[in-house]
Amino acid sequence: MQLIVEAIMSSQSSSSEPRPDSPPQTQLDSPLIPAGEMVLPTLHGDGSRRWINPALAQGKYWRRRRNLAYALIAFFVTLPHLRYGGKPIVLLDIAAREFTFFGHTFYPTDTPLVALLMLTVFFTVMFITAVGGRLWCGWGCPQTVYLEFLFRPIDRLFAGTRGKGGTPKRSVNAFLQVARLLVYLACSLFLAHTFLSYFIGTEELSKWMQLSPLKHPQAFGVMAVATAALMYNFLFFREQLCMVACPYGRFQSVMLDRKSLIVTYDIHRGEPRHKGRLVTGTGGDCIDCGHCTAVCPTGIDIRNGLQMECIHCTQCIDACNDVMERVKKPLGLIRYSSQDALDGNSKGWFRPRTFIYPALALVTSTLFVLVLWTKFSFDARVLRSPGVPYTVLSSRTLQNNFRIRLVNRSQQRETYQARILVPEGATAQWSDVEPELNPGENALMPLVITGPVGLTSGTGSVDGTLELSDSSGNKKLLHLRLLGPH
Repeated sequence: MQLIVEAIMSSQSSSSEPRPDSPPQTQLDSPLIPAGEMVLPTLHGDGSRRWINPALAQGKYWRRRRNLAYALIAFFVTLPHLRYGGKPIVLLDIAAREFTFFGHTFYPTDTPLVALLMLTVFFTVMFITAVGGRLWCGWGCPQTVYLEFLFRPIDRLFAGTRGKGGTPKRSVNAFLQVARLLVYLACSLFLAHTFLSYFIGTEELSKWMQLSPLKHPQAFGVMAVATAALMYNFLFFREQLCMVACPYGRFQSVMLDRKSLIVTYDIHRGEPRHKGRLVTGTGGDCIDCGHCTAVCPTGIDIRNGLQMECIHCTQCIDACNDVMERVKKPLGLIRYSSQDALDGNSKGWFRPRTFIYPALALVTSTLFVLVLWTKFSFDARVLRSPGVPYTVLSSRTLQNNFRIRLVNRSQQRETYQARILVPEGATAQWSDVEPELNPGENALMPLVITGPVGLTSGTGSVDGTLELSDSSGNKKLLHLRLLGPH
């Protein structure tokens, strides 16, 4: 515990370190060769961690992001408690290999449906990125939502910078840091339990919370690991997840183009920079106050152009607009725009990728709906039984043995009947009793098909059609091949 407190105290005390554009600090006795330029905003030239405690600009974009963040947090917490058709809206039961979304349960045999759903999400994200840049990162990503609107406010509360952010105002002491650690632990536990409820359901989670962890060690282990991961992420790793671990920032280079909407600094209007309120000569509008870098949660300088570390959180827009109001200059020196718009080119967002991405998303989503709409209340697949391909009985009757893989997708217990439609004269009969399956249950049932020996004369085989039906009247046709003597 003491080591954790010391690490947290060091991270808080190092918040007054220089801005990213300052010369890298080095230690004379360090065996490492310092980098000639900044490698990451969270690293010094000698490779040591640069802790970021951003100031807070409470402008219109921040207020919109805050409202959306609270709505997303409420949605995440509430969703596993909601029901549709008597089932959870979302339940990812990995142990049973069942995945429920809005009353529909998907099984391992539903690979095409899952693939279509994933492709739809993928093309939609590509379209949003092509048009609006990294809107997801700054406005909807759980990492941003929880870090900026749950855990950083906790930091500011204990650091005495509530509503302002920036360098902690209070002297760092062990009592405050332990209290902060306990609040982090409580929040992480709550989020971990909520996360677990998506996989086991809220009813089961409520039962497990009242039992000893020895009764459900695996689930308790998942919850403990999730809590530890959340603690590590929001205490130490923080913004580095966006810059080091998340691949989305690197993908943006292929999903963005010069017409994509991004958070950008108007270099034509802002340069050359100058200090002070009054503009002299040919100076630009930027007064080089440093507010845009002070509020950046990833520690970059937006004036250096489009950067992988920028998550489009719009804090620099709010900070710069506040400064422009005070110095009596037009707003929007930093704003949502595109590289083409800044260069005076066409501002239209119509281009091939803005048509191709939504078209592909529309195709995959339509196919998903069609496949889902045509899904039966049960799944069935014909498998030929191992052993001899056919048998000719003493009564001159041809017999073929099959196995039927049945999956009951309905919400009630069902009994299944089998009937041969083609060829005429053939009959189908379950070798055991008629299969009766509970909701979600699957079974491999033996089926015997018999007919006169002459069915296969001349070719040695004949195509057949098997009709399966359940007790609710749902039917499904399966194609098979009967084998026999020439």
